[in-house]
Amino acid sequence: MITILMADDDADDRLMTREAFQECRLGNQLQFVADGEELMDYLNRRGKYADQVLYPMPGLILLDLNMPRKDGREALREIKSDPALREIPVVVLTTSKAEEDVAASYCDGANSFITKPVTFAALIEVVRTVGKYWLQIVDLPAPGQPPR
Repeated sequence: MITILMADDDADDRLMTREAFQECRLGNQLQFVADGEELMDYLNRRGKYADQVLYPMPGLILLDLNMPRKDGREALREIKSDPALREIPVVVLTTSKAEEDVAASYCDGANSFITKPVTFAALIEVVRTVGKYWLQIVDLPAPGQPPR
């Protein structure tokens, strides 16, 4: 079962996402980081994220675009330019509806772009759909597999 890593600076959004995953009965481990710097530390096993048991390599990343220190746009470009990380699917999950953010995210390698819903009920539907598609329908590479 793959680990899902969510990068989002909003503590309420992280909590609501955790609750939505529980509501949808998705048993995947859900890890959180608060910005792009922490995301890259996690993915590169730096600092407190060095323990691979506590912080397993994710098989799916949920990425907010608007975060402090290093935003999601920069982190996405870094992930997709790194041969060791680029195969990890990245789903942009953000409040932005701007066409330029959608286009730029796909250009930078995002696998999906979803605008965050404003209600908890709508978030449950998004989580259910993301879970069904990314965790049940598609075949994903095993996390940590060496790139070709």
